[in-house]
Amino acid sequence: MKKIIIAPSILSADFSNLARDVKMLEQIGVEWIHIDVMDGHFVPNITIGSVVVKSLRKITKLFFDVHLMITNPEKYWRDFKKAGADLIVFHQENLDDKKKLAKEIKNSGVKAGVSIKPETSVEKIEDLLPYVDLVLVMTVEPGFAGQSFIEDMVSKIKCLRKVIDAKKYNCLIEIDGGINFQTSKVCVKAGANVLVSGSYIFSSKDPTEAIKSLSI
Repeated sequence: MKKIIIAPSILSADFSNLARDVKMLEQIGVEWIHIDVMDGHFVPNITIGSVVVKSLRKITKLFFDVHLMITNPEKYWRDFKKAGADLIVFHQENLDDKKKLAKEIKNSGVKAGVSIKPETSVEKIEDLLPYVDLVLVMTVEPGFAGQSFIEDMVSKIKCLRKVIDAKKYNCLIEIDGGINFQTSKVCVKAGANVLVSGSYIFSSKDPTEAIKSLSI
């Protein structure tokens, strides 16, 4: 079993003090941060763009896991690559030529990932697995922080783990949505490698202990 990676989602951070919160995460030993990019079209919320990512890159060397919840990611991913993204994740549901995009992203020198919404089956992305470094399984409907974990998604994680192991793909499984002390254990047991958590960490009185509790 590979090391479990905790990727705090800055969607739940204090947007008036993003630099402070990111530096805090860095100081307590976090290696990744998850950056949700929403356009108000693909999902019903608007968050941040590449300009903010570029600004954050100036103050930290943390691994930037950038999740593009946007329409036409093929038009905008390069902006985020230039801004400092280390991993660019696009959605299965809004793109025709996903293999082409995955190859373009990887050829540019950064990692590529694909995300699936709760209603999207693993079968929809099986042919893409050899071309990506990570699959992000959404365990809530994407768009807003603080939602409850959809328990039915555990079977999807198990299915994905079975496929990846059987084919020996070098592909991480990331989970995002309602991740806390209890649900993190369920996801890791099902086969997850990367856990995205926002509200649980940033609403905690002790973010360090909250992060530790996810990896136990």
